Amino acid sequence: MSEIWKKEDTFLNDIRGIINSAKQNAVRSVDFCRVQMYWHMGKRIFEEEQQGKDRADYGTYLIKNLAKQLEPEYGSGFSVRQLAFCRQFYRIYPIANALRSQLNWTQYRMLIQIDDPDKRMYYELESVNNGWTARETERQINSQLYERLLLSNDKEAVLAVARKERIPQSPLEIIKDPMYLEFLGMERKAAYYEKDLESAIITHLQHFLLELGQGFTFVARQKRILLEDDEFFADLVFYNRLLKCFVVIELKTGKLTHQDLGQLQMYVNYYDRVEKTAEENPTIGILLCTSKNDTAVRMALPEDNKTILASEYKLYLPTQAQLIDEVNSVRKMVEEQHGFNRGNEMEDEV
Repeated sequence: MSEIWKKEDTFLNDIRGIINSAKQNAVRSVDFCRVQMYWHMGKRIFEEEQQGKDRADYGTYLIKNLAKQLEPEYGSGFSVRQLAFCRQFYRIYPIANALRSQLNWTQYRMLIQIDDPDKRMYYELESVNNGWTARETERQINSQLYERLLLSNDKEAVLAVARKERIPQSPLEIIKDPMYLEFLGMERKAAYYEKDLESAIITHLQHFLLELGQGFTFVARQKRILLEDDEFFADLVFYNRLLKCFVVIELKTGKLTHQDLGQLQMYVNYYDRVEKTAEENPTIGILLCTSKNDTAVRMALPEDNKTILASEYKLYLPTQAQLIDEVNSVRKMVEEQHGFNRGNEMEDEV
């Protein structure tokens, strides 16, 4: 009897899968039809606009007059602002066949408001590659994912990974510093326990994987490591299929210390010597902390360190102005460090 029930459950789940897949395809089809509609409208508006003697004035008049006639008949989706987006959409994406069916109009509307072509391409590719919803695309743009990755890498490498032209060679290419964990919904209070942070991450695991970056899958929570008679527990363990390695994450609700780095190094060594296969790359360790001293981190680790990383986490998304200030501050620090290293090289040459 149990075998019959299992077969019935399998059959029912198969039918549900077919229905849900059809519904999703129908929604995507409708969304892309909307994208195509707005593209063709933008094309027609642009062509008509070019016939005016004073194009700027005529274009403004054209859109206002068109909205006045369309909005009462078709609704707010044809307002002056929306029609202006249609024209801008066509100007930025003039080739109809280049439009991506995986993206909806809300995502395209966000993309066309990004002035930097490389930055726009990055979010377009990542939205498609990762199957982001409009809300996820918006969050990544607002958290300045592109700028955070550029701080530890060069623009061409970031775009090449997004275009799937190359596989990341270093954890710095995909791991962000800082990480924004506003989706955890942690209360604003002076102190909280690491177990509370860990539990919140597990509850919002899908969002945490999105913030971690490409290629991550969850492996274990509080991984027990037995060394002779002593027990240790690694907070979170993931695997990254792009880097082909385990990733051990330790959570700290305070400032990073050299003892924390030593503990993480032990966990990384364990995975390298016990869990890792010969075909896999060395394990990566990430210390997520509220604050860190970058100089102290460099001094506590070997000069050729490529596997232990420290990243700050923020529980709340900052304002746009705060983000810009933070990115500029880190970029200045990186440039100064590069200039210092270059100065030493010149002295050696002399």
